[in-house]
Amino acid sequence: MADPEDRELVEQFARGDSHAFDTIVQRYEQRVYAIALRMTGNVEDARDAMQDVFLSALRALRSFRGDAQLSTWFHRVAVNASLDMLRKRKRHVAEPIEEAGERPSDEVGPEDAAARAARAAEVQRALLHVSADHRAVLVLHDLQDLDYAQTAAALDIPVGTVKSRLHRARMEMAALLGHLRETGSTEETEPTEGPEPLKEGR
Repeated sequence: MADPEDRELVEQFARGDSHAFDTIVQRYEQRVYAIALRMTGNVEDARDAMQDVFLSALRALRSFRGDAQLSTWFHRVAVNASLDMLRKRKRHVAEPIEEAGERPSDEVGPEDAAARAARAAEVQRALLHVSADHRAVLVLHDLQDLDYAQTAAALDIPVGTVKSRLHRARMEMAALLGHLRETGSTEETEPTEGPEPLKEGR
């Protein structure tokens, strides 16, 4: 467990300090929720998945050995909880991405904010049509800014697999985003050409 603060918090929790767990939740809840919302496309499902993640943490962290970084553990469990939620609910209803806690910057004008919101909604709709394996690497690498090694560790797959899935996923997204524009489902968005990193106009 590379982060010394994480290590100390886990050790404190293992000794019975409930406040340490509260601090862990505060450190990771926004990241876990963002992953869950991207994976499920649904606010209610994302909240339920996040609750499952921290219930799992409550049970697991007392015996957490620190073989991996705590952040890696949370990334992996967040993806798995989201996939479980999709399997149980069998629905793929995208919610406005603003509800993920991603608020426009004060420096962004109304028109720019509207364009960014449209881009975010467009990306989310396309994400829900990408296979779960490909969606996971896109969410972790392109949207959560994990590097190849971190993404591989979180998904428990080789780095080479991350790279190949990411390439195919970006190609899928480029095709999907092009189709959405052709059908007139979005407005005023920039074209995506080729397998470029998935971003939302940031």
